[in-house]
Amino acid sequence: MQPPTIFNPRPRIDRVPLDNGGHCFVIDDVLLDADGLARWLAEQRQAFRPVDFNAYPGIYLLPPSVIGQAVQEFFNQHLRGLFDARRLVHMESRFAMVTLPASALRPYQWLCHSDNFNLPPGVSIQASVLYLFRDEGLGGTSFYEPAVDADTIARLFADASSMPAAAFSARHGMEPGYMVGSNRWFRQVGSVPARFNRLVVYDGALLHTGDILAPERLSDDPATGRLTFNGFFSCRRNAA
Repeated sequence: MQPPTIFNPRPRIDRVPLDNGGHCFVIDDVLLDADGLARWLAEQRQAFRPVDFNAYPGIYLLPPSVIGQAVQEFFNQHLRGLFDARRLVHMESRFAMVTLPASALRPYQWLCHSDNFNLPPGVSIQASVLYLFRDEGLGGTSFYEPAVDADTIARLFADASSMPAAAFSARHGMEPGYMVGSNRWFRQVGSVPARFNRLVVYDGALLHTGDILAPERLSDDPATGRLTFNGFFSCRRNAA
């Protein structure tokens, strides 16, 4: 049985300003049958697998091709023109749930991040997250900017990728756990609360992280966990 995949053909796209002059876009009621998709995903619980290819702290499920095609068409029709994005050259998407307890996180998972690593010249990346959970207390998405100089941030990220948790914590005075709000290294410049069937779309170069407000309530059950659909769209930049 194929899941429902119909995106709203007439979406209302709200531009949400960030405190640093940037912005993201929010679309509520983006799917015509989000409940049907959520029910289908609940039936796929055993098909989710631990993420082993990036820093995402949880589990994932690759979507059927019909969903990948639908989100690609929606991006091209309604979203690509809002960014420095002339032509879509690569797209990835997956369903995901944050599941790791705070004590199991590696140092690089204590920090906000961006999605624009290793992009070739002339290519931008846009990212999206669709909330498919109803418990808004599980948290939305926040955006950040550095609060210290670039060299300090570079050292912080390098240490987070190479040092054991105890050594990293001792060197930088950072406690293990999910990042929520501003700290001495990063300033929160905006936040989008979670809402069922809400899509958030943003430039992948923006520092961001999920707001994991209640890690003790995380679950690997799609019916109750922090279930999202994440998309990444690499595009040729507009001609200068």
